[in-house]
Amino acid sequence: MASSPLQSVYGASVGQPPIEKRTIAVLVDNEPGVLARVIGLFSGRGYNIESLTVSEVDQENGLSRITVVTSGTPQILEQIKAQLDRLVPVHRVRDLTAAGSFVERELALVKVAGTGEKRVEALRIADIFKAEVVDAGLDYFVFQMHHRSDKVDRFIELMRPLGLVELARTGVVAIVRGPKGL
Repeated sequence: MASSPLQSVYGASVGQPPIEKRTIAVLVDNEPGVLARVIGLFSGRGYNIESLTVSEVDQENGLSRITVVTSGTPQILEQIKAQLDRLVPVHRVRDLTAAGSFVERELALVKVAGTGEKRVEALRIADIFKAEVVDAGLDYFVFQMHHRSDKVDRFIELMRPLGLVELARTGVVAIVRGPKGL
């Protein structure tokens, strides 16, 4: 009896195209229910959202920008973009990863509790990562850090053994480099 290839949630079998991570910007009408429709597109098809941010970017024209970080095979990612583009309140969809160079930032608030050497080490690492102390007590710090997601991830990992208590992250915001807009 032949064994079947291993399947992932994204439909890629072992030996198939690799899973890629993409940052996609979507310009939409700023109206009730738009975010629910976009999220519904992902959840209804079993696509994962790794990061999601949304904010009004043009009050005069009633437009918001949604930035989604997702993963999948190249075929799945093309389907996601095509399906997003077909949603009625969507004006524009742009795959920032495929567009080339882009600037990405994420904000994190990281609470670390500790005393003595662990406290000193947490401050030293925060200084290296240019994290700012936004709240402090005798036995804790709250650091604010904004950078690329991978650098935020690294900072968090270094804080875990020093007494990481809690963290909050905004999700990725991104914009393509150069003079052209979305």
